[in-house]
Order: sequence, then C-alpha cells, then structure tokens
Amino acid sequence: MQETLLRAWRHPESLDPRRGSVRAWLFTTARNLAIDAWRRRSARVGEVYTDELPETAETVDETERAVEAWTVAEALNRLSPTHREVLVECFYQGRSVAEAAARLGVPPGTVKSRTHYALRSLRLALAEMGVTG
Repeated sequence: MQETLLRAWRHPESLDPRRGSVRAWLFTTARNLAIDAWRRRSARVGEVYTDELPETAETVDETERAVEAWTVAEALNRLSPTHREVLVECFYQGRSVAEAAARLGVPPGTVKSRTHYALRSLRLALAEMGVTG
C-alpha cells in the first residue's frame, strides 16, 4: 500500500481525471506491485535449515557402463551390415532420416523400414545374449 501511494505522489500526472479513473490507476498499480513481489519471492531460493546432512551424490559405476557398451557392441555385430549401418547413422551419429538416406544412398522410406527391422533384430540379439528389459 505504501509503495502504491509513493508512486502516486511521485507521478501526479497519472492521477489526472482526464486520463482515466484515479481509483483504477491505484488498484492497477497495487496489483502490479503485488504480482512483482510474488514473482521475486518465488524466483529466489529460500534458506533451508536442517539438522540432517545432505545426501552424497550417487557415484557412477564405470564398470557397469563398460559392460553395457560391450554388450550393445556385441549385439550390433550380430546384425546384418545394412541394419547395423542404419542404426549407427541414425542413433550413434544422430542423423535424421533424410541425412541418413543421403549418406547411405537409399530412399528415406528404406531408412525407416531398415531402422524398424534393425531394432527388432537388435532386441532379439540382446535377448539371445540374456539381456532383458
């Protein structure tokens, strides 16, 4: 409320009845100040007081990653060359269907169908290796 009246005092030209209702200007100014204050409070991180120590970050097991990478590489080796190359282009190289089609010299529809069948074959190869999920 104080800030609203302070702004009215600093900007008397805004209170001219010819420019509109003084009451509406005061209410709009008060509303805008309330919204600004709420946004400031919600943007700041409040202080947290606790007697508990923070949890330690979970360590990443590089061994598990290496085993997963080896397993996927082995499963990819079990695929046909055309299926393997389309998966490498689309997933490992991050190319779009159109980009992969241009690099492989095949139509985009062929890339889509090869990707579909390659993923089915990869899932089957992983299942044969004992990987589930």
